[in-house]
Amino acid sequence: MTNSANWLIHHVNIVLEDRVAFGSVVVRNGEITELLIDNPADPAAYAGDREWSVIDGQNGYLLPGFIDVHIHGGYGADFMDATSDSFDTITRFHASQGTTTMLATTMTASKEAIEAVLAAVTEYRSTEMPYAALHGVHLEGPFISEKWSGAQNPAFIMAPQLEWMQQWEARWPGLIKQLTLAPEKEGSLETISWLAEQGINTACGHTDALYEEVIAAADAGLSQAVHTYNAMRGLHHREPGTLGAVLTDDRIAAELIADGIHVHPGAISLLLKAKPADKVILITDAMAAAGMSDGEYELGGLAVIVKNGEARLQEGNALAGSCLTMISALRYIREHTNLPLEQLSKLASGNAAKQLGINSLTGNIANGKQADLVWTDEHLQIKQTWVKGRSVYEA
Repeated sequence: MTNSANWLIHHVNIVLEDRVAFGSVVVRNGEITELLIDNPADPAAYAGDREWSVIDGQNGYLLPGFIDVHIHGGYGADFMDATSDSFDTITRFHASQGTTTMLATTMTASKEAIEAVLAAVTEYRSTEMPYAALHGVHLEGPFISEKWSGAQNPAFIMAPQLEWMQQWEARWPGLIKQLTLAPEKEGSLETISWLAEQGINTACGHTDALYEEVIAAADAGLSQAVHTYNAMRGLHHREPGTLGAVLTDDRIAAELIADGIHVHPGAISLLLKAKPADKVILITDAMAAAGMSDGEYELGGLAVIVKNGEARLQEGNALAGSCLTMISALRYIREHTNLPLEQLSKLASGNAAKQLGINSLTGNIANGKQADLVWTDEHLQIKQTWVKGRSVYEA
């Protein structure tokens, strides 16, 4: 692996914000310091220096590392396990699939179980995270709709508890980056307003909200929609519903599970046409079964059957997260749309970085950015992943 603090990759197609350009990228101490497009680097100038590693990009692609804001687990582990071993397992697996930053996503659970995750993520982040970085936590519930519980445990669903959020923010300041709730629940608007003041994204999800209720929530500060189309009131021409508000309100960024199971390609095309270019965010919503074989699993304390890569609750047959990875989502969108690779990269990296407010650090390839990078072959198969310039996966 490339463990040198200083390295360069040459002979590679660099996926920039506005184009794909052939050239070289130089990394020093975890930061991108040179983009050499018109005058690519001479590897011979670096090859003799023991402090440098030189990589032949073999005409492949160099992309910004993927950012997954909605992910529950992978390779047999779940963030609700609240252990460093499980976090290592999840971040190691998804780093092998090109993810460099993620939000540890919880389930609708007891206050004690959620607090265990918050404490465990805080401890994990205080160490040198060896694989993909946990940027913070995404609380998916428990303030959601009983009607649209999906794979969330209905036993723990409740109205928004602003006091809980205030306690958690005081105890673990800056850790919670996103909260998913149902805007129609009593107390939602007050909670959304407070969260917006703290710089925490609020997303509508698992919701039966009417169009007007979502617009009112956006007025209060709601800025995102969880797994768009799924677990939300759909579009009707006389009551546009949650989906209608998400499609038409440019203040709301729309998460998308692009696995061919959760959303039809035609609906994906509609979303991409309806939303501004920077307001669609690819997510995996991956559960513990991602990277594993078909079989029996658990999500939020509920039994899940995975068959042919499709995860469904054993009781009720609702979709239960996914077995998706970010690179697979990118390839799926590439296959089913005519979007150029630089736009696909924004769906997988840049848009999430903007939504999280970390686009000055990561999300695109530019001088001064941290070297969160993914190198693939011409077929978008992962060859190597780096986080802050450090190799965390090599095929």
